[in-house]
Amino acid sequence: MIRGLFETHIKVADLERAMDFYGRVLGLTLGRREDDRRVAFYWVGASGEAMLGLWEVPPPQVVSQHFAFRSSPAEMEHATAYLHARGLRGHNFLADGTERPMVFGWMPALALYFRDPDGHTLELLAMLPEPARAEVGVVSLPEWRRLSESGEAGPGANRPFTER
Repeated sequence: MIRGLFETHIKVADLERAMDFYGRVLGLTLGRREDDRRVAFYWVGASGEAMLGLWEVPPPQVVSQHFAFRSSPAEMEHATAYLHARGLRGHNFLADGTERPMVFGWMPALALYFRDPDGHTLELLAMLPEPARAEVGVVSLPEWRRLSESGEAGPGANRPFTER
């Protein structure tokens, strides 16, 4: 019955500012805007594939949320440049001060985070074709490749996964 996630909605403090970010900066396609309800719906990917709803509310009602945009491993090689071209700065899960994507071994997936104007944490995420290796924890892509080739456990082997 459940085949995927079709839509998600977030609260924003300024609909026009959010629309500029998701439409002009990120390049999502506007599906519908309803001024009377102060809402806009954007297609994520192809029309009808997935949707993001932006609902304007008073600033105190905006609570930071998180969601991820699907990407590909090849595209993730250029994730930092993609963000910089849009005036955005990325950060990884380890908060190590770098903007390089990191691999979650349990999935496995390559991920890089950034923020929208309302402070929501957005993520570019690409599933990797290799088998999952939870024992490696969260590592850089070069470390993931090295550990995958060597069969080593990795630095995060005994550290539980916690969301940041």
